[in-house]
Amino acid sequence: MHKNIDDEIRAEYDFSQAVRGKHHKSYSEGVNVVFLEADIAQVFKDSEAVNHALRMLMELAGTELKRNRTKP
Repeated sequence: MHKNIDDEIRAEYDFSQAVRGKHHKSYSEGVNVVFLEADIAQVFKDSEAVNHALRMLMELAGTELKRNRTKP
């Protein structure tokens, strides 16, 4: 693997006092993390845009989504 100068942590970033997993529990209780592929991320720049699109999809799918949730 070729190391680029951009791969190095900058001197001004000091993680010496960092605590691993400090926010893990609270974050995992209230947030779902989803990784978007590059082409999707170019269109949906932030959580607000993704949530808006998914709400529109839910509205369009409406009864179909409800029907699929009730199946065993």
